[in-house]
Amino acid sequence: MAVDIQPACLGLYCGKTLLFKNGSNEIYGECGVCPRGQRTNAQKYCQPCTESPELYDWLYLGFMAMLPLVLHWFFIEWYSGKKSSSALSQHVTALFECGMAAIITLLVSEPVGVLSIRSCRVLMLSDWYTMLYNPSPDYVTTVHCTHEAVYPLYTIVFVYYAFCLVLMMLLRPLLVKKIACGLGKSERFKSIYAALYFFPILTVLQAVGGGLLYYAFPYIILVLSLVTLAVYMSASEIENCYDLLVRKKRLIVLFSHWLLHAYGIVSISRADRLEHDLPLLALVPTPALFYLFTAKFTEPSRILSEGANGH
Repeated sequence: MAVDIQPACLGLYCGKTLLFKNGSNEIYGECGVCPRGQRTNAQKYCQPCTESPELYDWLYLGFMAMLPLVLHWFFIEWYSGKKSSSALSQHVTALFECGMAAIITLLVSEPVGVLSIRSCRVLMLSDWYTMLYNPSPDYVTTVHCTHEAVYPLYTIVFVYYAFCLVLMMLLRPLLVKKIACGLGKSERFKSIYAALYFFPILTVLQAVGGGLLYYAFPYIILVLSLVTLAVYMSASEIENCYDLLVRKKRLIVLFSHWLLHAYGIVSISRADRLEHDLPLLALVPTPALFYLFTAKFTEPSRILSEGANGH
């Protein structure tokens, strides 16, 4: 194969784009930014992203997709309280919005019309922040080679959040206006107003910390699920198995947290060690059991009552 000889590319993410190919002859352009959907290889040539995402990549996308759904559910529950019977309908609607947004996002991504995506493999943390690695050969002129080296793991999250927001604005106000009769007019739409705040926050979080979240999300899931489970059980004054079984809602919350525990364990294991670490899933109920066995020593109901009385 004959390849034209040009000066080597500087910078970690600068590459040469294929301009013309005729049989074994390949003509490449000057060193610069790779087109969208491509990244540089070891020889500094821009190559299309043709691989399928790894299990860990899908788990990361699932985590980013869960964030708005969990926040929706939290604020719906927070503002509905005990006055309204519409919370369940809003929970289901939020699940439908996020599910449809995820499906639409996959359908509009390459390859279009298929529930799958093509991606470039993440090699290191700097792949998420290529704008920090633009070379300056003469320390004066900067060669801009910023592109999405982790295509499409970075931008697909923004597309998903945009569809979530659009679907929420189309569906939720109509539902809330129709069924949220137990709430005042000023309180009916507070869960929607909350979403208008947390979606920009999630967008900035992905824009600035996407790479850090990619490597840290399994531990974030485990820590937050453990903390929120302990807070919920103490706030609900659950001190024994009977208190846990007396209401279906408490069981739903418990099983949801167990799913999050399992999700975090599988994410930490990754695909290469998944078979060896699957027995760790047996530890999923351990935090709840530990709480129930030790609740009689801490008496969370007494702590809550003393806090309410200002002691």
